[in-house]
Amino acid sequence: MKRTSFRRAIVPGVAVIALAAGLSACGAGNEDSGSSSDSGLSGTLTGEGSSAQEAAQTAWRAGFQGENSGVTVNYTPSGSGAGREKFIAGAVDFAGSDSYLKDDDEATELSDAKERCGGEDPVEVPAYVSPIAVVYNLPGVDTLNLSAETIGKIFNEKITTWNDPAIKQENPDADLPSTKITPVHRSDESGTTENFTDYLEKASDGGWPHEKDKLWPLKSGEAAQGTSGVIQAVKEGEGSIGYADESQVGDLQVASIKVGEEYVAPSAEAAAKVLAVSPRAETATDVSMAIDVDRTTTESGAYPLLLASYLIACQHYDDQATADLVKGYLTYVISEEGQQTAADNAGSAPLDAELADEANGIVSQISAK
Repeated sequence: MKRTSFRRAIVPGVAVIALAAGLSACGAGNEDSGSSSDSGLSGTLTGEGSSAQEAAQTAWRAGFQGENSGVTVNYTPSGSGAGREKFIAGAVDFAGSDSYLKDDDEATELSDAKERCGGEDPVEVPAYVSPIAVVYNLPGVDTLNLSAETIGKIFNEKITTWNDPAIKQENPDADLPSTKITPVHRSDESGTTENFTDYLEKASDGGWPHEKDKLWPLKSGEAAQGTSGVIQAVKEGEGSIGYADESQVGDLQVASIKVGEEYVAPSAEAAAKVLAVSPRAETATDVSMAIDVDRTTTESGAYPLLLASYLIACQHYDDQATADLVKGYLTYVISEEGQQTAADNAGSAPLDAELADEANGIVSQISAK
């Protein structure tokens, strides 16, 4: 199944310049759009984290810098785990993360982030909502339907060839070869992996026997660094299958997943439908909009294999300049203009209006100590 989202391709460098110029030109006449267009802002803002956000961050940075010529925004898409680690260490001003902060048996990220933020709860607002695509490389098979149970068994290596009866049952009209299946997973700590394994744990009816995790729980299979590494590995390996943010799948083949009694292709609209009805996490606070995605919905047209990616920041910063830059940039990102920019250039789903209003109310309170 080819992609059906409405993104436009970005040509590195050229697109950034063009986008920045276009947004700069319209910024002066669009002061009531809800975006941050304070020409008095200046300085350098540094963020790191989610590689799924990479295309959106490229567009956001271009748009914000186009409206604020004295500002430089740097963002390193090193992965969600690295971003949270750098934020907690105070090495970056904000982080992008495909999972919310929490304490568990392996780490105390939420407590550590509170300590970094002077004992206050960290700000966590959703900024990027996107489906996670199940990508595969199987010449001659352009359409593929897979249930969560089948996907789980493939990645758990209980289904090892493409003509397995379980796959054939879901794809009776496909000419499935006996090619060996090579599952590709992230080698680094990843919010995309955590969302993918959360979906498999909750929706696969036992096909995936492992708990959700930021790190891939199996030692077998092929490992690749970052979203781009997974995409490259699947492209180069006939018979390969992997998972990645849908904004970065390029021309790879994409499976439709079973929801209720139908198969649904990944799209921004289908992902947004799930997020809007999902409950808040136990860790949610007045400044944290942590959301537990409903992975088992059977609503028609919904796509529950998605990530809700956050921006993480502090409520207060040591100096006014940093506070103003963080507040200004996050305000732009969650504004109608910023969300549409991400939708146009990364294929993400604009935040629901109610969620956007709540996020804006939280971000508007960011200030200096």
